[in-house]
Amino acid sequence: MDTLTSPISLALFWLDYAAVAVFAMTGALAAARKKHDIVTFGFFAAITGVGGGTMRDLLIGAPVFWVQRPGYVMACLAAAIGVWFFAKRGWRFRALLWLDAVGLAAYAVVGTGKAMGLGVHPFTAVIMGVLTSCFGGIIRDVLAGEPNLLLSREIYITAALLGAAVFAGLKLMGGDFWLAAIIGFLAAFALRACAIKYNLRLPGFAQGGGETEY
Repeated sequence: MDTLTSPISLALFWLDYAAVAVFAMTGALAAARKKHDIVTFGFFAAITGVGGGTMRDLLIGAPVFWVQRPGYVMACLAAAIGVWFFAKRGWRFRALLWLDAVGLAAYAVVGTGKAMGLGVHPFTAVIMGVLTSCFGGIIRDVLAGEPNLLLSREIYITAALLGAAVFAGLKLMGGDFWLAAIIGFLAAFALRACAIKYNLRLPGFAQGGGETEY
């Protein structure tokens, strides 16, 4: 964040750090699953941690949040080192899923809040929240050669959309920032958690009139 003169700006600043660190851990865990070296751990962590926020800032015309604040990349590298030393083989994949769910929910709120704070229309701000939540994970999966969650009908974007919309809606109704942020986070995380636990998926397109070849 560029200024920390208000409690909301300060809150978004620390939420942004927390979301970056969590997503960075998922990037490092993806590298761990592929048994990459420590340099690749750091690269995966950094690109996953700041990827979504970078795209958001470029689209809304804001200074890219980590360029003048190297602490974000340092947090990503610290997360990578932590995973390198402490990740256990048996829980890597489950940890990746659950940490990704936490990061998704947090970034849905952070991305929407930053966009609204810069005067972006609330509808567009919700889209920015979804983009912030999902883009880093997309890059991570592509680099790691993993099946992307967006292409497997996982309830993923839907969870981010729910959290961002709940947060924006509560703020538009004059709700307290922290209350709106907590409820938005919980809404996104709860939906994503249910999808993970119960293997929920959105219905696929059912073509009527039999299968047609093209």
